[in-house]
Amino acid sequence: MTDGVSEGNQIHPTAVVGPGVELGTDNTIAPYAVLLGPCVIGDRNWIGPHVSIGTPAQMRDGEHPRAWDVTAAGEGIVIGSDNVIREYVTIHQPTDHVTRVGSRCYLMSYAHVPHDAVLGDLVTLSNAAQIGGHTIIGEGANLGLGTMVHQRLAIGGGAMVGMGSVVTKSVPPFAVAYGSPARVAGANSVGLTRAGYDDAVVTRLATWYRDGTGAVADLDLPQTLQAAFAAHDAAIASLS
Repeated sequence: MTDGVSEGNQIHPTAVVGPGVELGTDNTIAPYAVLLGPCVIGDRNWIGPHVSIGTPAQMRDGEHPRAWDVTAAGEGIVIGSDNVIREYVTIHQPTDHVTRVGSRCYLMSYAHVPHDAVLGDLVTLSNAAQIGGHTIIGEGANLGLGTMVHQRLAIGGGAMVGMGSVVTKSVPPFAVAYGSPARVAGANSVGLTRAGYDDAVVTRLATWYRDGTGAVADLDLPQTLQAAFAAHDAAIASLS
């Protein structure tokens, strides 16, 4: 990686790539996109028209420097590779730690990634999904159209949140949650199957979510699912 515009990237002349932005290779930066540092972006990302990455955190009393050529203070933004970031997505600078987007994510138009948020790999944010600061979204989670997530919550890996939901409590891994406020309504059976889990595991977890009794540790889940629940617990603990 090199600071600024690196070889192999396609950057429209109307795009702004400010100081402190490090680009990998084979990225596409569309018209009127604004990228401000500190920000590290991997390879093969598609960054759409009018995307804004690196403007200050939305804090009423926070600093708002000139938003086209000033490198912000702090640890900055880190974005992985092979992401699609559609029109008008906003990704803000942190206040405490890196704002992070994993790899192979799909961020649809008008989605918002706030200060200090962490998105794992393969996360989908549908159109106008709005996330509060310090939120952690686990690998493969999918937030439906217009989902709103309160700050300092964790969405477990593989979870599916229905469109228009208002999330006021953390959502466990591979759960389906929806409503206002959102409530867990069962297991994400489709997501579990796509992740390679057999019918017995899907049924076991679906029954546990339906009945709500016992500890997840007693379900004899595969190690990868156990790890997903452990990661979720760690994420919640880090936010307290």
